[in-house]
Amino acid sequence: MGKDVIVACDFASAGAYTTFLDRFAGETRRPFVKIGMELFYAAGPDIIRITKERGHKIFLDLKLHDIPNTVEKSMAVLSRLGVDMCNLHAAGAIPMMEGALRGLSSGGGPRPILLAVTQLTSTSQEVMERDLHIHEPIEEVVCSYAKNAQTAGLDGVVCSPLEAGMVKARCGSGFLTVTPGVRFADGDKGDQSRVTTPERAKEIGSDYIVVGRPITAAEDPVAAYKRCVAEFCD
Repeated sequence: MGKDVIVACDFASAGAYTTFLDRFAGETRRPFVKIGMELFYAAGPDIIRITKERGHKIFLDLKLHDIPNTVEKSMAVLSRLGVDMCNLHAAGAIPMMEGALRGLSSGGGPRPILLAVTQLTSTSQEVMERDLHIHEPIEEVVCSYAKNAQTAGLDGVVCSPLEAGMVKARCGSGFLTVTPGVRFADGDKGDQSRVTTPERAKEIGSDYIVVGRPITAAEDPVAAYKRCVAEFCD
């Protein structure tokens, strides 16, 4: 499986989102897009159909986290949307992840890639210890969550690019690492705590990088996207 850049499309309305996608209408390479809670809640499931009609792959980033039965039934509903990738929180534990996989596999068509979110890239060691009362090193927590996700049958995890290589070492090269928290070397970190550049993420072992504001808020989003692809994929 080749590396790819996923553009985090965190827009507050369908109009703002489609205006952004219009920038790529004449491009040969259409970005793999991430539709998160903000846009999905604002525009509803129809935004998936609109995106597919424009020829984009979709990572539906809703980060489910509930009891196993609820997550299983919710994933069964999401399986009908035809997205390419979706996720949940690894903190929900193995039975919840197993339920999610059952639900996602019930749609009859090709199953989307299923990922578990380990620790958010906005979470530092200090925050994890103070607010979550988890006192192991954050790298060990991420790898442990990744191993649980693999045990549950998932395809990979969402983790910081700084932990991608460690996850690969623990779970094998075929276990996917999808890594947000990626910024250009000359860019702003924003609200992210554990970040790196596209080029460094490639070296560490990320399979996909998720890049939002450095592309969506750029003066020329198409040029920023192409720069990201060049640094990570080529």
